[in-house]
Amino acid sequence: MKFGKEYVSQMVHEWQEAYMDYNHLKSLLMEILNFKKKNAPLPEVAATPRGSLKRRVSMYRAFSGLQIRYNSFKGKNNHEDEVIVVNSVQQEGSESHYETTFLVSCEEGGECELNFFRSLDDEFNKVLTFYKKKVGEVKVEAEALSKQMDALIALRIKVDKISIVDQVIDTFSNDDTVLSPASVDPMHFSSPGRPHMEAIQEVEMNNEEIVLEEKAKIGKRDTTEMNPRDFRPAPVEVLDYVKINIEPETPISTLRCIMTSKPNLSFSKEELRKVEEQMKKAFVEFYQKLRLLKRYSSLNVLAFSKIMKKYDKISSRKASKSYLEVIEKSYLRSSDEVLKLMEGVEVTFIKHFVDGNRKKGMKYLRPQAQRETHRVTFLLGLFSGCSLALVAAIAVSIRAGTLLENENRGQYMENIFPLYSLFGFVVLHIVMYGANIYYWRRFRVNYPFIFGFKQGTELGYRQVLLLASGLSLLALAAALYHLDMDIDPKTQSFQTLTELTPLALVIILLIVTFLPLNIIYRSSRFFFIKCVWRCLLAPLYKVTLPDFFLADQLTSQVQAIRSLQFYVCYYGWGNFTERSNTCQESKIYPILYIFLAIIPFWSRFIQCLRRVFEEKDLMQGFNSLKYLSTIVALVMRTLYDQKRGTFWRVMAASTSGITTVGNTYWDLVIDWGLLQRNSKNPWLRDKLLVPYKTVYFVAIVLNIILRLVWMQLVLDFQQLPFLHRRAFIAIVACLEILRRGMWNFFRLENEHLNNVGKYRASKSVPLPFNYDEDKSM
Repeated sequence: MKFGKEYVSQMVHEWQEAYMDYNHLKSLLMEILNFKKKNAPLPEVAATPRGSLKRRVSMYRAFSGLQIRYNSFKGKNNHEDEVIVVNSVQQEGSESHYETTFLVSCEEGGECELNFFRSLDDEFNKVLTFYKKKVGEVKVEAEALSKQMDALIALRIKVDKISIVDQVIDTFSNDDTVLSPASVDPMHFSSPGRPHMEAIQEVEMNNEEIVLEEKAKIGKRDTTEMNPRDFRPAPVEVLDYVKINIEPETPISTLRCIMTSKPNLSFSKEELRKVEEQMKKAFVEFYQKLRLLKRYSSLNVLAFSKIMKKYDKISSRKASKSYLEVIEKSYLRSSDEVLKLMEGVEVTFIKHFVDGNRKKGMKYLRPQAQRETHRVTFLLGLFSGCSLALVAAIAVSIRAGTLLENENRGQYMENIFPLYSLFGFVVLHIVMYGANIYYWRRFRVNYPFIFGFKQGTELGYRQVLLLASGLSLLALAAALYHLDMDIDPKTQSFQTLTELTPLALVIILLIVTFLPLNIIYRSSRFFFIKCVWRCLLAPLYKVTLPDFFLADQLTSQVQAIRSLQFYVCYYGWGNFTERSNTCQESKIYPILYIFLAIIPFWSRFIQCLRRVFEEKDLMQGFNSLKYLSTIVALVMRTLYDQKRGTFWRVMAASTSGITTVGNTYWDLVIDWGLLQRNSKNPWLRDKLLVPYKTVYFVAIVLNIILRLVWMQLVLDFQQLPFLHRRAFIAIVACLEILRRGMWNFFRLENEHLNNVGKYRASKSVPLPFNYDEDKSM
């Protein structure tokens, strides 16, 4: 792979505009090369042939020795070969920057080279300024983390002291001796959390003490060099001016926080555990930011080295050495602050959070990415091929059994088709998500960071498609088995076993989803379950992007939710052995039919309201109105489907029309960021990841058309005579899932570009302690 492509692939996506523009500088070098080719003198007719006399004579010249030639070359004064001088210029009111003076600009073609060095200086100063800014930010964060660690260590000491006192009081509770907490010496009793109180006497060591401790581990230090009891204990008084800031983990704790004011420290073990978990996340995220900065520095230095070597080769000059020496001495290369911070984070994390286990600590700080194995590709191909074969087998069975003309066709479509259509909706949505991942990776959308996946646990498109093909294989096999049992006269008597096949498949799917064993991508399954739970209890949890993104996906799965309701109806109240049900005639079924369908929209409505109150974002208020109008339109449309009549049809059509226009505008303008009239790309946006503008215009048209499709259910256009009502509803639902898959790509593209514009490449983890600055001073 050429360096240009490798350079782009190794970039931090959100910082790509802050990197050296390698392609631009390379294009300037091409201009220099083209100029030299145009103005090169024509070769003489009697040119010296290869292997000429001059060359052959030099081959027989006396050998003067390697060391002598090397020394003479090294000692030679090459000042006459210098073509550039790089100086650091300091201007009033601004930071110093580098300027290159091109010493041979008067030569022919010197203007092109002068333009190259001006652009090179601009790129170097841009990179240097950005790097200094980011290093300043991480130094501030490091100071904040240090203060948080002081509070954490003090909290550990306080919690262990209270635990020891409680243990002693319990021990002597039956004695007549009266004990007070002040009379207990914690150094003489064991703590259930730690073997001895000395174990939690945290030591803040300087660099010399760290070196001495390392020497002691390998047996090279006299133990008298540093007294283990001569340390600076963490000041417990720091707890007097801090307040706890822990995110509620359960709905009950959320309600308790709402009803009470900002809680003070309770010094409980549960509180300590939550604080440690929050601090662990903060350190891991901070370490990742430091790694990104280190990678940014190294990659830019390598890019400057490559471009200067290309310049030397094209111009036949020796300028790279002078420029690279300046880069080596600059803050970008000479500063070791990031490396020191990384070492400090490693030492602190290993000591305080993994009990000194370096291997375990580095596993947290530097998680390994999953390797895609050939087994996944093989199984994906196998399951996909088998699924296609089963589709063909089902089509042949339907044709051979003349099921389309069968008198029981209506009964089958009303009772069995909704059961299997559930799996079709789920498989199609997973396939669309797999396609999204493929194109996100292709166009460098950093979806793992946007979704907040734990590093090394995100699924690739092959793994996602493997899940879809595996589920489709099971569903199609069950559907074929169901058809075969119906057609074959020998097995028609096994009616109960036949009708229970879809239910058994749903049970298997639920078991696999909630399976606690570390198989079938457990971390991804549990992440999905967690997000679903947070969507169901939306007002009681802080809203994150994965939560509202999943809720948006569920709004496109209304028919799948209604299929789950039909499962309960068919197997709970219906006579499934005779393939009939009467629960739809009950009064509660239509109410549940509406209630279950609006759950995803209601979840998004509540999420938007919470974001209005927390983030003070007025746009989320308008977004909540959009979902509220969708709920009203969905209710009216369902009532029209149940009751019919002109009044309900007018209400359904009007509310659906208003909702369709509002949702379409929000999709295109807010979620996708398109239809900007004065942008660089007219009617799109300034930045586009897909190089073909036609793709965006086609997506706009398709989104509008697919948004209007659901109006068909209200306007009652004439359906095809051979198409059953259930099949038509399923097709409309599939079109909505396809629209949602297309929406996903452009929605995350816009989110990624927003992160790029703000140079946001790491998450901000809330810290557990809030310092009262007035008291601390």
